[in-house]
Amino acid sequence: MKVGLISDVHSNRVALEAVLEDMPPVDELVCAGDVVGYNPWPGDCVDELRQRGVPTVMGNHDAAVAATTPFQFNGMAKAGVEHAKEQLSDDQLEWLANLPKERLECDGRLKIVHGHPDDPDRYARYTYPEEFSPRLLDDEDVLVLGHTHVQGVEKFAEGIVLNPGSVGQPRDGDPRAGYAVVDLEAMTVETHRVEYDIEAVQEAVTEAGLPERIGRRLARGK
Repeated sequence: MKVGLISDVHSNRVALEAVLEDMPPVDELVCAGDVVGYNPWPGDCVDELRQRGVPTVMGNHDAAVAATTPFQFNGMAKAGVEHAKEQLSDDQLEWLANLPKERLECDGRLKIVHGHPDDPDRYARYTYPEEFSPRLLDDEDVLVLGHTHVQGVEKFAEGIVLNPGSVGQPRDGDPRAGYAVVDLEAMTVETHRVEYDIEAVQEAVTEAGLPERIGRRLARGK
């Protein structure tokens, strides 16, 4: 069984479309949170995942927009949250508010969280084995994380921990949209990057009245 993994779309419709077009055939697609925030198209991104029935967990930006938690963000993040609140319908906001903080998919073999398994707002660095003891991996074979916007895979005796990277705002120095595909039979992971029209997003950021720094950072992958 092959599963497509995405995370941190952050209202970047152009990047999401590029990822979905580039992704090879998969049996299921899942999302590790932060569908909204930062970029201009929160409604389009919510609708795309809803229409596809993509199992999704709640990210910190999703929670802030849905008003399930207070937010203490920098200027760019705060502007993205306020923009999403203005743009989303009540139905879209309700979908965000009802997202769970973790999910088990693929007969319990795949666990999806946004941040650290013990704290969804905590940044989890999958490269440190002490962070992911057998206790944290529980009975799953694969633990999928988001939140850091940094793509990577780590294999342990107990299973695989991976971050598919960010669709809408990569922060690992590579501006291309990131995603991953895991093969649960072979227990292998392929990470992918795909180019998209960053200039079009930058223009839309400006037109939406969002901070231009949001668009500038996309070109640097920072």
